[in-house]
Amino acid sequence: MDTEADVPAPGEEARLEPQPPGTDESQQAAVEALDLPASEPMGMIYGNVGTSSFNVWVTGSLEKMDYIQVEHDSSGWVLGQIMEMERRTDLSIEKAKRVLNGEDLDIEEKVTASVNIVGYRDDRGLLQSPRTPFRAGQMVFRATDELIKEVIGLKEHTSTGAYIGLLAGHNIRVEVDINSMVQKHVCILAKTGGGKSFMCGDLIEELMKHDVTIMVIDPHGEYGSMREKGRIPPGGRDFGVEPRGYADKIIEFATDTSANPLARPLKFTLANIEPRDLLALTSIKNGRAYLTPLRKAVDLIKNVKRDYSLRDIIKVLEAEEEGGNAALISELEYLDEINIFAESGTRIDELVLKGKMTIVNLKGTPPDIAELVVERICSALFELRKLDRIPPMMLVVEEAHNFCPQVGTAASSKIFRTIAAEGRKFGLGLTIISQRAAKVDKSVLSQCNTQMILKVTNPNDLKAITASVEGLTAGMADEIQRLPIGVALVVGGNVQMPLFVEVRPRESRHGGESVQIVSDDDAPGDDVEMEEEEL
Repeated sequence: MDTEADVPAPGEEARLEPQPPGTDESQQAAVEALDLPASEPMGMIYGNVGTSSFNVWVTGSLEKMDYIQVEHDSSGWVLGQIMEMERRTDLSIEKAKRVLNGEDLDIEEKVTASVNIVGYRDDRGLLQSPRTPFRAGQMVFRATDELIKEVIGLKEHTSTGAYIGLLAGHNIRVEVDINSMVQKHVCILAKTGGGKSFMCGDLIEELMKHDVTIMVIDPHGEYGSMREKGRIPPGGRDFGVEPRGYADKIIEFATDTSANPLARPLKFTLANIEPRDLLALTSIKNGRAYLTPLRKAVDLIKNVKRDYSLRDIIKVLEAEEEGGNAALISELEYLDEINIFAESGTRIDELVLKGKMTIVNLKGTPPDIAELVVERICSALFELRKLDRIPPMMLVVEEAHNFCPQVGTAASSKIFRTIAAEGRKFGLGLTIISQRAAKVDKSVLSQCNTQMILKVTNPNDLKAITASVEGLTAGMADEIQRLPIGVALVVGGNVQMPLFVEVRPRESRHGGESVQIVSDDDAPGDDVEMEEEEL
């Protein structure tokens, strides 16, 4: 693509530089004859012109990523998007020195932009690109909202749409299709503090409005705050959102209710856990030496009673005449203190209620135990959905890189690969959220066909994202590093091409705010009351 307006192509005669649109009466007549939009022209095509991109001499108020429209001879109005902009000047170093010395010099400058062609809709409603180039000298206009919605395929206020925000620079609602998300999975990726949990909250609010059954794996206890009304920031864009709490839609379970007083206790029965899985929870590295005595102990207890506890297993192991089980007994006593196993576990019909959101709050739970909890719950959800014994639902997993890592394995890795590959067939959707895209299992990430990406700067994470997002141009990949907080790149879920979206405010209270170390209201040195707790 030619970027130098003043240098003719080989074999061409030097051309006069085009005048700004509208300065010539014949050009103005052409505007009227073509029945162009009522808005003022924003620029003119110049230089060499291709069928997928062209250059524009910008004469109006356009910005990078803005949408423009140009009329094609055979295709009608065609949509394009500005990918790069450049201000060219004749200010040389020598001229700059003269300006510094006080001379009053005129600096000639012009703004140019490179445009990628998005396309147009044909008579069948299919997205097409022109097969012949535009003509140099054609005028470029700011795209109308109607053309943008038609070409991109955006529909507003649909019965199955989840409203996540407005198209950047336009008052066009962006809605992702809920059925498509459940069937094809979702990933929300951003650097730490990039707003991924905030955006996930928006998505969950929309799912709750549509009475979708949801389960959230919540490692940090952030989502319980959605019971309460949020606060719409004053002075910003009007997204048409009103504060609202969702207390009537939320149930919460936790392995540690002392750290989560609003949650019900989450308990598991040992009868549903294999000895090998139980051994994997311990810190014993050579588990094979203890697998046989553990199996014997469990089999012995099962001959006597159906429901049993860790204390029962420990008593049998202590009674063994051979001994040598001291390390295993010590590890089982540690698990017993965590208190997640019981003779009577939490019933699945208590954990999953149609049209409700269940939060599995893992705040205060050791990582190895959290992996077991997630593995047992997700395995149960998958098997029960296959049998249609629980309603179709969306499973949301925060900090997904901890539960399905790319390097190494977690107790829950296998079930997440299975859900990602097969869950859509049974109505079990998966939403994964992570600040480290490169650390998420690629077999899981690649199955997420709806992607919501906020600001990411880590090169490895960017590489993982560009490899997994279809239709992502080099300019968009670069733009991800410079996204302001509150703007996301969205594709999938009936959004047919990557779009930059200004994320709407939360209706409910966001529980993932960063802790404020220094407050504007407190003067340095203010006394802080601390609890009398010994180390």
